[in-house]
Amino acid sequence: MIVDSAIYKNGHRTEGPADFSDALDQARSSGDAFLWIGLHEPTEKEFDLVTEEFSLHPLAVEDALKAHQRPKLEVYDDSLFMVLKPILYEQESDTVSAGELMVFVGDSFVVTVRHGEGAPLKEVRRHLEADPEVLVQGPTSVLYAVCDAVVDHYVDVAGELQVDLEELEAEVFAPQGSGSTNTASKIYTFKRQVLEFRRATGPLAQPMSRLAGAGVPFVSERAQPFFRDVQDHLIRVNEQVDGLDRLLSDILSAHLAQMGVRQNDDMRKISAWAAMAAVPTMVAGIYGMNFEHMPELTWTFSYPVVIALMAGAVVWLYRTFKKRGWL
Repeated sequence: MIVDSAIYKNGHRTEGPADFSDALDQARSSGDAFLWIGLHEPTEKEFDLVTEEFSLHPLAVEDALKAHQRPKLEVYDDSLFMVLKPILYEQESDTVSAGELMVFVGDSFVVTVRHGEGAPLKEVRRHLEADPEVLVQGPTSVLYAVCDAVVDHYVDVAGELQVDLEELEAEVFAPQGSGSTNTASKIYTFKRQVLEFRRATGPLAQPMSRLAGAGVPFVSERAQPFFRDVQDHLIRVNEQVDGLDRLLSDILSAHLAQMGVRQNDDMRKISAWAAMAAVPTMVAGIYGMNFEHMPELTWTFSYPVVIALMAGAVVWLYRTFKKRGWL
């Protein structure tokens, strides 16, 4: 579906012909204008119209239609093709999901293809239209603005994940008995969210490095400092993601170690109680054998003495285990 289509001349929006071919010819004849077409999950038939008019490479077209691509930058004869993965963070469920955003940049045209709900193209277009000094740079300005918006949102998501990690860390190291019973499951779920985030940010480093350097067709040299700024932000995000992953691994190891210590404590308590129960059981077992020649059986005070001995032994064991921290 075509979301928006317009010609931008001297940094200002102008409505062009409905036919893509006429609009592109008009933009190219002006010399200082370009056409920007925005698509959302187009069908193959809808995208064929754009492909024919802009001579897009069939491999790039296939990637744009099927989606499920890694972030990358491809240079073809007539266009530049870039894939980004915008991240959507759900506040209620604390989950991360990735969309896909494809950008075609060529001679006097930009085509953006969005899959999913995480791409901030509406806000990008609005901000660019409010800043003619950036928009006048042509198709490069759109590519920069899209990359900048996606990476800036990465920074926000990384901050949200950092807050969630601190809450999870507090839960793991909470006093025994006050934490959740499914902490390990939460840690593994969190690691999957971080992995999803890493799949979006990690592969983008190389394309951003190329855009920040020289020699990329259809990218103005004056835009290189802007792409370097985006690259710096992306490096910071990747460092945060690496830190989150390492901390999660450490938290998981600490949680498993705590579980082992608690199991050892439980086993010591069980062993202590079993030892205290063994003493009276042993004495009662001896006197329950009913032998004929047992001199204590005819003694008047044998029963209270045996009971006192069993109680004394249990009390002594209890105090000993308590002193050693087993109980």
